[in-house]
Amino acid sequence: MELKRIFKASAIATALILAGCGGDINITEGNIDNSVTNNNTGGSTPTPTPTPTETLPGESSTFLSTQVSAALGQTVEVRTLSGRLIDSMADSSGKITLTSDTVWALEGAVFVGNDKADSVTLAIEPGTIIFGRNGSDYLVVSRDSKIEAQGTAAAPIIMTSYSDVIGDQVGAGQWGGMVLLGNAKSNKCPATGDCALQVEGVEEGAVFGGTDDTDNSGILKYVVVKYAGFEIAPDNELNGITFGGVGSGTEVDYIQVHANADDGIEFFGGAVNLKHVVLTSNQDDSVDWDNGFRGKLQYVYVEQDKSSGDANRGIEGDNDGSTPDAEPQSNPMIANMTIIGNNFDGEDDSEGVYLREGSGAQIYNMVVTGPAGMGECFEVENSTESQANLADSTITMSNSVLGCTNDENFKFDATGVDLENWFLNTQTGNRVAAPMLNADGTPMAGSPLLTGAADASAVDTFFDATDYIGAVKSGSDWRDGWAFGFGGGDIKVVQSTSGCPSGTISIAEADGTTTTCEVSGRITADLHLTSGNLYALSGAVFIGNDNADSATLTIDAGVTLYGASGNDYLVVSRGSKISAIGTAAAPITFTSIQDVQGLNTAAGQWGGVVLLGNAPSNKCPATGACALQVEGVQEGAVFGGTNETDNSGTLNYVRVMNGGYEIAPDNELNGITFAGVGSGTAVDYIQIHQNADDGVEFFGGNVDVKHLVLTANQDDNIDWDNGYRGRIQYVLIRQAQDNSDANRGIEADNDGSTPDAQPQSNPTVANVTIIGNTFDGEDDSEGVYLREGTGAQLANFIITGPTGMGECFEVENSAESQTNLGDGTITFTHSVVACGENFKNDTGAVDLENWFLSVQAGNAVAANSAAVLNGIFSISTVTPKDFSGETFFDNTDFIGAVKEGDNWTAGWTVGLE
Repeated sequence: MELKRIFKASAIATALILAGCGGDINITEGNIDNSVTNNNTGGSTPTPTPTPTETLPGESSTFLSTQVSAALGQTVEVRTLSGRLIDSMADSSGKITLTSDTVWALEGAVFVGNDKADSVTLAIEPGTIIFGRNGSDYLVVSRDSKIEAQGTAAAPIIMTSYSDVIGDQVGAGQWGGMVLLGNAKSNKCPATGDCALQVEGVEEGAVFGGTDDTDNSGILKYVVVKYAGFEIAPDNELNGITFGGVGSGTEVDYIQVHANADDGIEFFGGAVNLKHVVLTSNQDDSVDWDNGFRGKLQYVYVEQDKSSGDANRGIEGDNDGSTPDAEPQSNPMIANMTIIGNNFDGEDDSEGVYLREGSGAQIYNMVVTGPAGMGECFEVENSTESQANLADSTITMSNSVLGCTNDENFKFDATGVDLENWFLNTQTGNRVAAPMLNADGTPMAGSPLLTGAADASAVDTFFDATDYIGAVKSGSDWRDGWAFGFGGGDIKVVQSTSGCPSGTISIAEADGTTTTCEVSGRITADLHLTSGNLYALSGAVFIGNDNADSATLTIDAGVTLYGASGNDYLVVSRGSKISAIGTAAAPITFTSIQDVQGLNTAAGQWGGVVLLGNAPSNKCPATGACALQVEGVQEGAVFGGTNETDNSGTLNYVRVMNGGYEIAPDNELNGITFAGVGSGTAVDYIQIHQNADDGVEFFGGNVDVKHLVLTANQDDNIDWDNGYRGRIQYVLIRQAQDNSDANRGIEADNDGSTPDAQPQSNPTVANVTIIGNTFDGEDDSEGVYLREGTGAQLANFIITGPTGMGECFEVENSAESQTNLGDGTITFTHSVVACGENFKNDTGAVDLENWFLSVQAGNAVAANSAAVLNGIFSISTVTPKDFSGETFFDNTDFIGAVKEGDNWTAGWTVGLE
């Protein structure tokens, strides 16, 4: 089974404000026997109980009903549609209706009406599933007939392949696609007489064209088309959606074409307008127009296959190949478009925009970008007509950003117009710049896309006014919840008694045997992940909205959750909670798909866990609400406030392994990120193992932690910033034993730009063992580094490592940090260091060795690790600090994290063997 089908790792990074489980296939209960069978137990296949069929079109298929019912774990009827649907088949409302309580199969070419005869409206209810089984299965809406496919964000209409419905391997070209034929103009129409142009990819007699640019072919709203496209012959293919002579009376809003074998959408003439279009992983052009297309498009998101599979152009725009100056001339208007290419290099290459064969185009607020192996961002054919269009404003492009990282933003012949000069100096408001996009294609904070947009509404009233460039704005993502890869558009398996809990969907068993449930999108109702299942995090999974639609994620002891890429991570929003309470015998595990499948594991194989709270940070404004963007997560994931006792839930016996992901330098996912998390949150017995960035990082807040294990992490193990003032006891840090990537046991900051910012970072940390390694790279293995004005109250530490490790203890030589050593803002007592370089301080700075041994109380220096540790167990004779009277800290009879005979790490941790 194809891996991306099983796990649906979102690329795109997903991105995003998601809206629950919208877009999943979820059969609405009509007159259906709703008995449920657990598909994964090998039980008998349910026998379909058909819906009464007096008014339903098509024919009931026992075979398909049985197969689809078994796949969905619910008894449903599948009805096949074939031939022509005409007015004599309509119900009393004059429509032929496809209901959402039935699954519909296309068999062969299914036509709605004859050409300008027997006309009828095909109405499709929200949430309806329609599938085809091969390339000859497709839907055609004839001239004068209509389609009313009106889904919703919570229940989009999904047109897909049989393989997708039954959970088999998916891919482009598994069925045909959808074709709309209208009476609007094409420059292929004859000068006199009727126009009837054969559309490509469809059997003879499927014709379009006319004189009515306002023709109405119906409505497409919240429609997802997946895995379609079919080549009848070279240059005669089915697109995901074909618009042949479709007029402006047609409403098209919120549509997606995903993984199509040919173009995503193609316009043959016509004047249809579109808003909110998602085009992902299509194998040829994403947008293609020809023969006099003059429609308008706004909010178009194009992302080519993230794994660099087949792709060609984001836009391929033509007028006419044989008569480039044919009228009406192709000249669409486009505003707010994002094109993200890939590295595909085949017969066709991944490219941005190519205008040719005399086409015009009026483009505003577009961004084109892609990886280093992508082809050019922008090209105009070196033909007389196309080059003239650049000079006479038949082609314009304004307030746009080109950001191809391959140094080929423009491609033009020496005899053609210098496109770079034309773009930057002849056109207005354009820039060549790195667009700074999140994994889901939304702009990061500081992105050039957040300024310099044109008001397209001043050009044409169809367009909305926007203050950003590109298709999607951070924090307000119109794709969320309905589009595939953005929290919707998936096949949803109805819950069985012993299967996936409500709010998740069943997917193929990740390990070949265990029921596996996918969690995706934004969860706005309480969700309980029950034991006995595996859970796949698909994309950015948010619990609640920011201080709104709050929910609690409850995870049973022993549950494993996994991600398949760095775009898969969990975020608990402000106001929401996580209740992850494992046991030593049954810890809760967050890990990678490789781990679940018994393959080689490594850091960075998935994202991580992020808790966002309402506690203070010194980055909060002095007045007004605080909403600080957290690092490593898509825009809109914010934290901070005034509630030091804020409660984000409970983490108890939780392991986070093989995670971490770098969105950009200094913008990474940690194993667990605590951002503005308050002291009402309970954190006890957690481990971060083999993370690509920090183990845990605290951005402000007051959360307390006990029993923390940090092993083989590639950057800092504990990192705090911006006013963190929590308490921590019992921390075992062991850097990678193979001496691979590592940095500091603790890296601690207050604030880099304002080191004396208040509230000041000043946690109390006790009973810590730091065991370094000999890694010597861009960063070195080190012990504790206090900087940027942080305070710290440290006690009962053992810091040691092999010969070749960096320093045990360092304090930045800045005025604020050095002052902290003298006024009690930093204390370090009842501890021992045993490194080759125990202390590091500049000449003229506080002598840390003298400070540690003579100014502070109860400290010692030992010769080596063997003098203070036996494996992970403390054998130091240093007297521990007396914490009598403290409500959080235990009094211990040892320093360091663990003593033999009381090994709290036993039975639930990994990597300590």
